[in-house]
Amino acid sequence: MELDVTFTYITVIFAIGFIGSFISGMLGVGGSIIKYPMLLYIPTMFGLTAFTAHEVSGISAVQVLFASLAGVWAYRKSGLLHKSLIVYMGSAILVGSLIGSYGSSLLSEQVVNVVYGVLAVIAAVMMFMPKKHVDEAAAITFHKPLAATLAFIVGVASGIVGAAGGFLLVPILLTVLRVPTRVTIATSLAITFISSIGGSVGKIVTGQVEYFPAIIMIIASIIAAPLGAKLGQKMNVNVLQWLLAVMIAATAVKIWVDLL
Repeated sequence: MELDVTFTYITVIFAIGFIGSFISGMLGVGGSIIKYPMLLYIPTMFGLTAFTAHEVSGISAVQVLFASLAGVWAYRKSGLLHKSLIVYMGSAILVGSLIGSYGSSLLSEQVVNVVYGVLAVIAAVMMFMPKKHVDEAAAITFHKPLAATLAFIVGVASGIVGAAGGFLLVPILLTVLRVPTRVTIATSLAITFISSIGGSVGKIVTGQVEYFPAIIMIIASIIAAPLGAKLGQKMNVNVLQWLLAVMIAATAVKIWVDLL
């Protein structure tokens, strides 16, 4: 696309990055679940040139790298980062995201959007599933092969759309692996950061990244993600879960309405 380098352009892209990254830090997701549709639809509302699905996925991939890193940094002294989960799921999702992001260059715009829509629906369903109470203070145990396998699958699928998979990791950690909510939010950010490394490399190598808007969103991420993380540590865990579930469901509805 030809860039509309104006005050409006910079302001709109910065706002998208700030809002998405604030939510990212607060809820433990990479933010692409929100920023993907925002980048697709909002610029045209202000008379700006529309991004293609490949451009949106490329910008999202690079931006999530910095948003998740900033969020993890805010949690570094919280005691909520579960190292074993990060190692097992992080290594698997890194490989998956490399495969997905590199292979996405071979897919059409429509297919990329369909993959995003499917991921959003799955995440929304998982977030609305009833959850058994998990003691926040109890020792965390999890099935390592299952955790790694799910992380790999998430990596491949989310790598295609330039997400780091945080919006799928959160419901998987909560509902499948039964990890306490606050540990889930912090740990998913760390796994998301690892995933975003693979996603960014794949998008950059295949030429899917528009660097100017990506830099604007990175600056917004560095400011907003730590602010969101600090708020997330103070909010009621049930409020956090429902807020994420509602946003994912709304995004899924919007993307499928447009596709169909």
